[in-house]
Amino acid sequence: MTKKEIDPETAKQIKKELAELRSQLEHQKKLKKKTAKSKEEKPKKKTAKPKEEKPKKKTAKPKEEKPKKKTAKPKVEKPKKKTKAEIAQAKKDAKAAKEKEEAEAKAAKEAAERTPEDDLEEQFSDEQIRNFQIEKMDMDKLTNKVCEIIADFEDKGMLQSDLWKKLKLNSRDGSRLALRLERRGLISREKILQKGRWTYKLIIEQAPIKLESLVDSPCLTCPVEPKCDFDNAYPEPSPLHCQLIEDWVAIDFSKKKK
Repeated sequence: MTKKEIDPETAKQIKKELAELRSQLEHQKKLKKKTAKSKEEKPKKKTAKPKEEKPKKKTAKPKEEKPKKKTAKPKVEKPKKKTKAEIAQAKKDAKAAKEKEEAEAKAAKEAAERTPEDDLEEQFSDEQIRNFQIEKMDMDKLTNKVCEIIADFEDKGMLQSDLWKKLKLNSRDGSRLALRLERRGLISREKILQKGRWTYKLIIEQAPIKLESLVDSPCLTCPVEPKCDFDNAYPEPSPLHCQLIEDWVAIDFSKKKK
């Protein structure tokens, strides 16, 4: 048999196809190897054995507290007896403290009861008060008028503020006038609390003599008046046992009572 000659192009084509087949085979082999490797299971790690729990140490029993020893009570020191000198000094100090407390209470009371008249009394001397004058006023007439007004209230007296309003005097002049009359013994002043304020009530001590009271006096027309004397014994004429005077006083008193 004779060999057929292959065309060079055909031969070239055949070689090319063979080369492609080889590469495909090699590629398939590689894939198989990879899949085979992945399927192989890796050996699992050994699981650690659970640790055996060691038995716990027995907890120590709490120690019983021993009862504390009773603390000894502190000894109470007895107060030392005071000496006679110390007792005397303590009494002296207590007396001084009491006197001081009383003096302070008295001063506080006086301060609370203090009035403007008290301040005026301290500002002026007795001589200045006795010689006090109100400008353009007859002080003798004013004195008699004041005494007559106060005398009408007898022992009850009247508030000095009411008197000053009646006489149209300011409180300063009125207060100094009251002090003047008190120094002369014609009136007395009594401190009282009126509507929450301290003031003075004026009371007559010596009523002024009124001429009207002597108009009907039997002594003015008595024939034995020159011989009349307080030292005379009965039946000699004396005001102490004169029936005329007794009758006159009784009539005058009954008139005033009406």
